Amino acid sequence: MSATTLTSPEAPGRLGEALDPAAVQQYLAALDTWLRVRRSELEEIDAAALESGRGGEVAGDMALALSLWKAISERYQLVWAAWDGGRVLAVDRERIAALVWGRLDGASALPGGLAVSLPEAGRLCDALTGQLRTRLSLVADVDEQAATIRELRAQLVRVRDQVELEPATVRDGAAARLADLVSRLDEVAERALRGADVGGLLGPLENDATTFERDLIVGNARRRDARDQVLSARELRADLIARSGALAQLAARCVATVEPAPRYAVPDVEALGPVPVTPDEIGAYRQRLDRVSQALEVAQRAYAAALAEHTRLLDLLDASIVQARALGVAGGDDLVASERAAREVLGRRPCPLEVAEQLVTTYRTWLAKETAR
Repeated sequence: MSATTLTSPEAPGRLGEALDPAAVQQYLAALDTWLRVRRSELEEIDAAALESGRGGEVAGDMALALSLWKAISERYQLVWAAWDGGRVLAVDRERIAALVWGRLDGASALPGGLAVSLPEAGRLCDALTGQLRTRLSLVADVDEQAATIRELRAQLVRVRDQVELEPATVRDGAAARLADLVSRLDEVAERALRGADVGGLLGPLENDATTFERDLIVGNARRRDARDQVLSARELRADLIARSGALAQLAARCVATVEPAPRYAVPDVEALGPVPVTPDEIGAYRQRLDRVSQALEVAQRAYAAALAEHTRLLDLLDASIVQARALGVAGGDDLVASERAAREVLGRRPCPLEVAEQLVTTYRTWLAKETAR
């Protein structure tokens, strides 16, 4: 396995502002690429761990990395639905900012109740992936060592930004730890320039750097959560409002595209009222927010699954037609007629999924018959 060079993209704007449309489009494209590459890499790392008999050793970090990837993927779906191909007004772009910079908690089921934003989750997933790769000794040759040194320098720049967020009481200690990492990296880089083998030094250094970055991200997130429960509830409420709006768009597209479509009501977050400010009320209010978050997740998955089934049938029909053409039987009367019928039904809005599945199966049955002949 080669050293990873792809890190989570930098998110545009900030919470509470209408994001620039071009920046949103660029971010979504980069995030889509990152999700596909990171998933492939995590699967490769998992396979390497199992093959080496070290699956149990890295199970905790692997589970957290996969949970982060899943949370980011689900939030990407909502941002994509809210983006609506770029047909967005200022209020829509503010909602997208809330989705990007709001908290990934509640429905995301991150271990330990971890509450991080989408950019923080991406950086944490990057750090965990690098740590897993190092622990399994999957970085070896000289070119990869040079790439790892470059990545470490970029990582320590990110760590420096995180150190600035530390409370004044512990910032000096964090800065000293960062300085030690920088000094070690400089020494490793100098030895590498002299042609020395630094493989034995890179592994522990990368492990320490990724662990430190992870601790800083998690610590900052937990301090933010503990500092002000009222602010936490307000952030979650704003996030749920943005998610419910995006889910309404996803549901409308699903109902217009397929039948039968799921029939989940989109929870009205506004009906919960404003966030209370008294300690006696905030706990119960947060529990209600969590239930709404869970309901949104159930509905999102159902609507996304229905749309995915329609896409699957289209892809299956296209693949079968390619196969028929390769075999020279696509022009047969029965195949032409069954293709026409399947495409007509798949093109309806809404498309009856059960009928469409039967027609795609009919085409494949005719293809099997012609192939056997």
